[in-house]
Amino acid sequence: MKYIYIPAKNADDWAQLLADPVKHWRNGYSARTLAYSWQSANGFPAEIQSAFSKNEHLADIQLLLAIPEHQVPLVGGSRPSQNDIWALARAKTGLVSIAVEGKVSEPFGPTLSEWLAEGSKGKASRLAFLRRELNLNEELAGTIRYQLIHRTGSAVIEAKRFGAPHAVMLVHSFSPTREWFQDFEAFALLLRAEVAVNRVVYAGLRAGVHLHIGWICGNEEYLTK
Repeated sequence: MKYIYIPAKNADDWAQLLADPVKHWRNGYSARTLAYSWQSANGFPAEIQSAFSKNEHLADIQLLLAIPEHQVPLVGGSRPSQNDIWALARAKTGLVSIAVEGKVSEPFGPTLSEWLAEGSKGKASRLAFLRRELNLNEELAGTIRYQLIHRTGSAVIEAKRFGAPHAVMLVHSFSPTREWFQDFEAFALLLRAEVAVNRVVYAGLRAGVHLHIGWICGNEEYLTK
């Protein structure tokens, strides 16, 4: 695990952290759009701060630090959950671990059925681990997007590592048509949470951590930065 982080001076410093900067660092794509949105903000981007203000547990939240492309190790394999941004914040109720998934028009990767069909010895143990972290005891529909499961799991894992009583998984979407919101909504139902655009809602106690999830619409002006 990496322990040393170097501060970014501007949004373009984020590009070096990508697996393929040439391919992914482009106007209208999520990596660049998310970087310019967050780097330009004094704390959380305004739309995220506004959504938090409507959550009774997190209304006074303040950003402490944000780490682009933060990797969270998972049981059952060598590939970590790589958060587009992982943030640590503080509210009156304590520290908050926040995993951010940035989107424009990109889908949430393979469905659970597709991911399991790819084959790997560690996948069964990894899924079992994530189910325990998220208290998912019922049968999982194969149409659920695996990325949403492990991204939410990473928020809970880091909450436990930092002693934070709250974890948040945010989708920060810059899609004008809210592409893939239905996939997020289906995942929320799995957590027995009723979601709406630009809201951060409570999704239950998971592995001793209070989980919240939200879909936040980003400022579209950053699509052309």
